[in-house]
Amino acid sequence: MSKLSISNRIARIAAPMSKVSLDTKGSILTLEANGQSHRFHAIWLRDNSQDATTRDPRNGQRLITMADIPADTRLSHAEISGDSVTCVFAPEGLSTNFTVSWLIAHSYDHPLANDLHLPGGRTSWDAGLNASVPTGHLPDMRQNTDALRVWLAKIRRYGFAKVTGVETIPGALFGIVDLFGYVRETNYGRHFEVRTEVNPVNLAYTGLGLQAHTDNPYRDPVPTVQVLACLENSASGGENMVVDGYACVERLRAENPDMFDLLAGHPANFEYAGSAGVRLTSRRPMIELAPDGEFVAVRFNARSAAALTAVPFDRMEVYYAAYRRLSEIIDDAAMEVTFKLAPGEAFIVDNTRVLHARKGYSGEGTRWLQGCYADKDGLLSTLAALETQQEAAA
Repeated sequence: MSKLSISNRIARIAAPMSKVSLDTKGSILTLEANGQSHRFHAIWLRDNSQDATTRDPRNGQRLITMADIPADTRLSHAEISGDSVTCVFAPEGLSTNFTVSWLIAHSYDHPLANDLHLPGGRTSWDAGLNASVPTGHLPDMRQNTDALRVWLAKIRRYGFAKVTGVETIPGALFGIVDLFGYVRETNYGRHFEVRTEVNPVNLAYTGLGLQAHTDNPYRDPVPTVQVLACLENSASGGENMVVDGYACVERLRAENPDMFDLLAGHPANFEYAGSAGVRLTSRRPMIELAPDGEFVAVRFNARSAAALTAVPFDRMEVYYAAYRRLSEIIDDAAMEVTFKLAPGEAFIVDNTRVLHARKGYSGEGTRWLQGCYADKDGLLSTLAALETQQEAAA
């Protein structure tokens, strides 16, 4: 029998701390590296092959479908040399290489999280963050990719950040979005004005205080990023507030898991029909989770809430009790970060996670902000590209 056959089951140790081996069927590869063991199925490795016939070397996109991979795919040979693991697949005879570092980074041989948690790189917060509000200076970020990367990483971590050094001219907020993506236009236009109006179509255009909320929950998909930039602010009051929606639902779950489950387990209804020719509706839970418990989004906006119809009759009263408790947690000053924007300042929020609010302000003086929406995927893509560049340069 050939030394390359499955029955051999032994891969040569090319590094002191790393080795690979196969099970008798060739269906599982085991990598031992740095004192830890990682198992990978042959079908998973074949699907993630890095060779040029499987993935386009220019953009990394897959060139095959599952139908192109034999159902009886197995590993006929595996060996390691330095940081490279060579895998040979049967019955195709295809040979491909993986780096040990890539395999470890993508290992799935561990208990998967099945409880409430944030995606990686995120940190929950409360009013304690008032002492160190994440901030970036726009001129620096335009000229220095390191400054931009640090600022974007803060947004990923906390779900919001301030911006200083913004020009106090209409449309200057677009320069913030230009750092990472594109403006998302809505029925409000490419941007919207936030200042007192007569007969406003939206309560945001009055001097009334606004409870912390996520914007536009009546859209599907909801805008994932919002930017608000200050052009004028001599009115008394009108401080901006932000609240970590994840920290709020985490607190609710710790207090009362049944209440948490109610808000996560039943869709709420949201609607907006304040402009001629516009009637926007959506049906999503206030707390949205992935199947493994990873936090996806919070949708909370009392002004845009529509009649609940997806909660069973015998659960409606307790649902409302849960709704009330979440509202109380959101209103708790211990959860909020507060700042008053000066002309030339702005802030950006992850609208799927961070709720924003405004204290009431007087009719004296002026208060003029402009807002726009953008998409988080562009922000995270720009950050990932900058981090890859940094790693390559290190």
